[in-house]
Amino acid sequence: MTIATRRWAELCPPNQPEQRTVFVDAPRSGRKRVVIIGGGFAGLAAARALRHANADVVLIDRRNHHVFQPLLYQVATAVLAPAEIAVPIRQLEVRQRNLSVVLAEVTGVNVASRTIEACAAGVGVRKMAFDYLVVATGMRPSYFGHDEFARFAPALKSLSDAETIRAKILSAFELAAMTDDEGERERQMTFVLVGAGPSGVELAASLAHMVKVTLHSNFRRIDPAKATIILLDAGKRVLSTFAEPLSRRVTRRLTKLGVKVLTGVKVETVDEQGVIADGSRIPSATVLWTAGVAASPLPKMLGTQTDRAGRALVDPFLKVVNASGVFVVGDAAWVMQDEHPVPGVAQAAIQGGRYVGRLIAQELKGRKVKRPFRYSDKGNMAVVGKNYAVLERGWFRTSGFMTFLVWALVHIRSLPQSQNRLRVRRQWLWSYFTGQRSSRLIPESPSVSAPASDR
Repeated sequence: MTIATRRWAELCPPNQPEQRTVFVDAPRSGRKRVVIIGGGFAGLAAARALRHANADVVLIDRRNHHVFQPLLYQVATAVLAPAEIAVPIRQLEVRQRNLSVVLAEVTGVNVASRTIEACAAGVGVRKMAFDYLVVATGMRPSYFGHDEFARFAPALKSLSDAETIRAKILSAFELAAMTDDEGERERQMTFVLVGAGPSGVELAASLAHMVKVTLHSNFRRIDPAKATIILLDAGKRVLSTFAEPLSRRVTRRLTKLGVKVLTGVKVETVDEQGVIADGSRIPSATVLWTAGVAASPLPKMLGTQTDRAGRALVDPFLKVVNASGVFVVGDAAWVMQDEHPVPGVAQAAIQGGRYVGRLIAQELKGRKVKRPFRYSDKGNMAVVGKNYAVLERGWFRTSGFMTFLVWALVHIRSLPQSQNRLRVRRQWLWSYFTGQRSSRLIPESPSVSAPASDR
């Protein structure tokens, strides 16, 4: 559970409605109200598609910012600062006159009464009526029934997660430099990543470059390049959603970078001493979880069918069956196309959100949309350290330096604002030519901060 999630859980205790004040919020303009839950790729795309609609659009999120998640691993490995991949959601109000942003945690949905309940910090619970509801809450980390692992193996889904991981990585080297115990030093300099999907591969490769280049000559008592980076996965190969030839290339590349790739290995226990996988103990002070994901609890509140990951089963129009005007988009939705589920990637979320926004806009004009949602696959990409990336789009597969340049261009252009693009481009160029990373900060705990001296 992230710091932000814990804070909301304390302010909005579940199943205790008698302790919360409920404020009823009904539309005042006489126009239809569209409520969008979630400020990720899908939620923002839906909101933007409704910018000219004759409706009041309300976007609710428990965070005040939108995060460009594909680059979270670069915050975790100190390449980028958090502000470089995030943008305040409220800034959308300036550009979109029919949009209101609410910072709150949605704690309940009643499809029958067409209301949602949202807990606002220090205010209470607001019951909000809706004419249309778009659920775009995305995914959260899944520990496959072992939530106790979360205490020792943070996942990477939010900015606070990335900052926690960055501090954990940097602190490990500081502690290794302090100890005289060789066994403890080796444990501090062993990093285990559980899950060899795109997040795990990209994080492992970036960490390998960090220990060999960025931290080179930064310590007198230890050699960061001697750190051990282990990438574990229960599957047969890394990047299982990519074609096998690309998977083999990525494995070779990771090995060349110094990452130990162990596939077909199931993690049994994660504790403060490390990992037990297939009966063997791997001592490690830093275990990172890049394996499974599950949907947020909200899709289940809609009273519709869900898959094993908690995603809502929706029709080809991304509508919840038997719930008029209720949609689920992005990673929280499970929809079939050409006998295959639409993948949980950013492009699918953006396209789904845009489709639903336009569909609602047409319905508000009294027009019926007959064309179902159709995902256009723009390809899958993953970067594996400096100068190397892989791309797969249908039958077309490529890898290498040119693919790395394409990856960089695509991600620069996809960042939410021009200031993000400028900052990231500048930092990437600095890091590329110098090997340095400018965000190597370990946050100081307020409880141990020294008092300010009098001047």
